[in-house]
Amino acid sequence: MNLSDLPALNACFNATAATLLLVGRRHIRHGREKAHRACMIGALLASALFLAGYLYYHAHAGRTVFAEPAWFRPVYLVILLTHTVLAAAIVPLVLVVVWFALRGRRESHRRLARWTWPLWLYVSASGVAIYLLLYHIFPQG
Repeated sequence: MNLSDLPALNACFNATAATLLLVGRRHIRHGREKAHRACMIGALLASALFLAGYLYYHAHAGRTVFAEPAWFRPVYLVILLTHTVLAAAIVPLVLVVVWFALRGRRESHRRLARWTWPLWLYVSASGVAIYLLLYHIFPQG
């Protein structure tokens, strides 16, 4: 594996997290708490692996700039901006939601998870979209 493989691997981590978030929500809606817990732990692990890979990649590869096509750049930048802002916000939110779950504070967990879950899903899914836009739909360079 080399540095150029990391964006695809990171997109896989994001896709895995998004999938586990969706499956985990379905499990909790059907009262399957153990399956829900397993999915959420998996999503947390996938997101942590993504973050480690992302930080490593950008520490060694630098920035990736979306230049072409110029007509799509504003759309890309909106997706990137919302993804980046929510990615920064989601880390402490997820940690608090997990902390509530581990402490058995079910109502606090449920109340905060209602806000955290869709944001986490958006960050994971938009991460995959950004990868696809940069490396497959509109390759930059």
